[in-house]
Amino acid sequence: MSIIKTMAKHSKSQWDGFSLKPRKEMPEGLWLKCPGCAKLLFKKAVEENLNVCPECNYHFRIGAEERLKYLVDEGSFEEILTDMVTADPLNFTYKGTKYKERAKAAEKTAAGKEAMLVGKAFIKGRPLMLGVMDFNYLGGSMGAVVGEKLCTAVEMAMKESLPLVVVSSTGGARMHEGVVSLGQMAKTSAALARFDDHGGFFISVLTDPTTGGVTASFAMLGDIIIAEPQALIGFAGPRTIYETIKVELPKGFQRAEFLLEHGFVDMIVHRKDLRSEIARLIDYCGKNPT
Repeated sequence: MSIIKTMAKHSKSQWDGFSLKPRKEMPEGLWLKCPGCAKLLFKKAVEENLNVCPECNYHFRIGAEERLKYLVDEGSFEEILTDMVTADPLNFTYKGTKYKERAKAAEKTAAGKEAMLVGKAFIKGRPLMLGVMDFNYLGGSMGAVVGEKLCTAVEMAMKESLPLVVVSSTGGARMHEGVVSLGQMAKTSAALARFDDHGGFFISVLTDPTTGGVTASFAMLGDIIIAEPQALIGFAGPRTIYETIKVELPKGFQRAEFLLEHGFVDMIVHRKDLRSEIARLIDYCGKNPT
């Protein structure tokens, strides 16, 4: 009898504090799945690792705000042309939504009022002109404002004898502005040609993705072209190419590693090393403006 009582007592103690109330759900947004290795990652740990997977080094896409935080000396970025917005040259409307309305809504997800931020900055104490594209603003697409901002940055770099660094993250030319957007390809390329004639030094940094008209213009015109690991870089995307010519191209043919192997980029640099590499390049490869 005593054994039965003892067992009952232990059984009761095991259920002390037990409740039939439903458990609290785990807060959303604490974990994320890595597209590279498919492992479940603690989001904070990924952010502390510059938004790079600590398991496989997959580089997550980041916006212009995070890019500036990781790249430039703290508090050194002095942005210019902050209020420049599209004039909607075609009065474009798609499925009942006006382009200007879409552009205004995009500001809520982006770091600024357009798909590129430009200004002066320091990287490890080296002064430079910097342009950072923001994929969070209409896919980082290039319209008239992006073209004007980049050309202004080029002119200022020439005037003040500063190196130019541009970080691309884009889906290409902006369809909402039609031929006006396509015209920015020639405009930015011409500005960089003048910069080169002047003796300027241009570093182009390609991140995932860098495609379309940006790839076909200023992104591939750097004196030094740097890519982040596994960045998608090309003109048309893989799906578009397949739908057009019905040919399966080699696996990874538009990734940074393939482009490095075939001479289209000069180096692949891990995000944690980008600051140091840019500073080193400015020290050793900087030109002497005339």
